[in-house]
Amino acid sequence: MKKQQIVALAILALVAAWMFIPRSTTSTAEEPEVASRVIEAVSQDQPASENPEVLTVRAERIGPETYVEQLLVRGRSQAYRHVQVRAEQAGRIVNDPVPRGARVEAGDLLCEIAIDDREVNLQEAIARREQAEFEYNAALDLQRRDLQSDVVVAQLRAALESAKAAVTRTEIAFNNTRIVAPFSGVVETRTVEMGDLLNIGDVCASVLDDSPMLLVGLVPEQEIGRIGVGANVTGRLLDGETVSGKVTYLAGAADPISRSYRIEAEVNADQPTIRDGITTEIFVDATQVIAHRIPSSALTLDDNGNIGVKLIDNNNEVYFRNVSIVGDDTNQLNPGIWVTGLDGTVVLVTVGQEIVFPGQTVVANFDWDL
Repeated sequence: MKKQQIVALAILALVAAWMFIPRSTTSTAEEPEVASRVIEAVSQDQPASENPEVLTVRAERIGPETYVEQLLVRGRSQAYRHVQVRAEQAGRIVNDPVPRGARVEAGDLLCEIAIDDREVNLQEAIARREQAEFEYNAALDLQRRDLQSDVVVAQLRAALESAKAAVTRTEIAFNNTRIVAPFSGVVETRTVEMGDLLNIGDVCASVLDDSPMLLVGLVPEQEIGRIGVGANVTGRLLDGETVSGKVTYLAGAADPISRSYRIEAEVNADQPTIRDGITTEIFVDATQVIAHRIPSSALTLDDNGNIGVKLIDNNNEVYFRNVSIVGDDTNQLNPGIWVTGLDGTVVLVTVGQEIVFPGQTVVANFDWDL
């Protein structure tokens, strides 16, 4: 017999002997069965069980509410209008212009140009008008007595109208030596000083109308259909200040580059005065939905990674329901989030949702009455 066969037979004999030798039937791997622990559900204001064998979760009854979805638009504050007031007559500045930052009313003097010969030109034009009126009236008197031809009367009437037009032109030139504010607002810039020479079209000052102020931004084309003129708006400025107002304008044509639509919201008159050009988050009220307001801590994930919440039905059995987050509540005293996907009034597990699983029955020791 070969050596290898002898070794194989020896190993086989040892294995057989080990299998047939009597041993203790007690296995160290076996452990006594652990009794399942009771899961107790209590309301938010009830104390947890002191029994170490009882696990406690907290639940809350939550009903549906109407929630107004808000569309976030990033924009800025803007003055209602900002105009550069320009000279309509050439001349030298003869007064000290209104300082920058001064508040003016419509018609207040901003810059005054020297009258020069405009006053005497006006007096001359008035005198020529009076002469033309006298000559025309005399011609009409002669015409009624058949002593004046119709041609001469027509010529004198044309001369009178020309004289009246000359008076109007000189009056306009005379009045335009006073450059006044076109509306109430704040003088933002002043480009001239007393003694400067202004030409026609030169800027005297710019006036900013800050009442009301506007919030402007661009809305993506896929969202523009959700909002309309008159929608309520809340603006959160870069410094944390908030203002409110209403949408007053929606562009009818998209920006050719960004494919977004301009939106303008007028800030309510009772709001604090804000400056032009401040970066602002604009929250525009959009569509209304039926949603539930829940604590954000109540959210959990199912086995597939889908977000949802755990609920307790009328039989005290836990079940999982997927939800969609549609908004959040910025109230710092009672924060929460708004979700859709829940039907009617539900019993929501708010604390301890990770220690219960769908299909599990819990003990509810508080009143579930509606």
